[in-house]
Amino acid sequence: MFKQQLCSAESNMFLKTRKLQEKIGENINWQLSFAWVKEKERTKHVHRLHPYKGKFIPQLVEYFLDQHVDEFKKEIFFREGDIIIDPFAGSGTTLIQANELGIHGIGIDVSEFNALIAEVKFANVSLMELQKHVQKILTDLLSFEEVQKIREFEVMLDKEIKKFNTLHFAVSGFKKLLDEGKVPKDYIEEKEREISNVFFAIAYKYGIKLLQEQTSSDTFIDTWYVSSIKTEAQNVLSYISQIDNEAIQKTLKVILSRAMRSVRSTTHMDLDRLKTPQATPYFCYKHFKICVPPFSLATYFEKYAYDTIKRLEEYQQIKTSAFQCMLTGDSRNIDLDKELKNKYPQFHEIFRRKKAKGIFTSPPYLGQLDYHEQHAYSYELFGIQRKDIFEIGSAMKGSSMNARKEYIEDISNVLTNMNKYLTDDAHIFIVANDKYNLYYEIANRAGLRIVEEMKRPVLNRTSRDRHPYSESIFHMVKKG
Repeated sequence: MFKQQLCSAESNMFLKTRKLQEKIGENINWQLSFAWVKEKERTKHVHRLHPYKGKFIPQLVEYFLDQHVDEFKKEIFFREGDIIIDPFAGSGTTLIQANELGIHGIGIDVSEFNALIAEVKFANVSLMELQKHVQKILTDLLSFEEVQKIREFEVMLDKEIKKFNTLHFAVSGFKKLLDEGKVPKDYIEEKEREISNVFFAIAYKYGIKLLQEQTSSDTFIDTWYVSSIKTEAQNVLSYISQIDNEAIQKTLKVILSRAMRSVRSTTHMDLDRLKTPQATPYFCYKHFKICVPPFSLATYFEKYAYDTIKRLEEYQQIKTSAFQCMLTGDSRNIDLDKELKNKYPQFHEIFRRKKAKGIFTSPPYLGQLDYHEQHAYSYELFGIQRKDIFEIGSAMKGSSMNARKEYIEDISNVLTNMNKYLTDDAHIFIVANDKYNLYYEIANRAGLRIVEEMKRPVLNRTSRDRHPYSESIFHMVKKG
């Protein structure tokens, strides 16, 4: 019986693999899928400190940086005390994993906000002091919400929506009926109208202001936040600005940013890709019931503040003495020697003596994301200068032939610039979606040679788009 079950399991796995191969191609290194790693581990400690689209999982970095070999990885590329560079550091995944292994990490990113997220992850912040400031902010937020009757409004609204959902959407198998097209579209529209009438009556009773009429001069915050949340955010920011400790300031900004992402006036389905502002109840195709956007900040700030403290504490317990730094700049032309000498003179001496043993990075995938736009609310809230025009391969530039030529030149210039800071025997690992076969030319232009191209399946995705795909990991070395 057991043998039959085993054969059946192997047969199912084979069929599943074949189906995936049909979707994402042949010659896939399934070892690099990390499909067996639970989400809790893929987002361990500070790796889930703030949402960030386009980052790789820490296990992928760890695999190539760790001092182990297996049937696929037959060589140790980095050792404790080495220096590694990530010229597209994003939210700092490479730096965090390098530090866990005792490897020094230097991150560079053109986005000042990305640098802020990464810095907060590895800052030596006092958690007791941080908690004190969090409690003061929460006290002030709750006081504001009580005076403005926002809490009363939300409690009453929640009660009515729960009652409404129980009456109209709690039918067993409602999702199945909806998927099969057996729920008339006008039924959902009718129920949305009914609950909206209840909503407006309650909002009027408590004097709640909704979204204002949009104009061409509206800012992002004007468009995507109700009045009460805008006021709360400004109050929190005013408090943060009075704190002397820069590390505490930055950490509280990241907590506020994380909370502000969740309280945008949009549907649960569109949090990743905003479509139309939504400040009234709606039928949610994620939860299959009526949902409503938030009107207060305190609950989300509290949730993310204590989650941040917990994650920072977990990381501080395993953090090594290896150096970590994040530089805001353009990797095509940044002078690493000068930047490190000015900002981190002690580490600069080590860097000047040793040079970097390699690179582990993931450049932007051509034409897929606008990295500044995903955190538009934070750039505006914190008054951070946006540098969209310096993004390489951004979605707004597309993937035309001209865009590809520009991408080749840009990535080549980054690698050429980094090359002078690398040892002669350096190892360069680049995670890329090379659907246009650009990286062999990029490597050649940068004076590098591709030793191996490994294709890994990307199976575990946390956004709504869960379609599997494959990406390449290029292992490069200097020509010579």
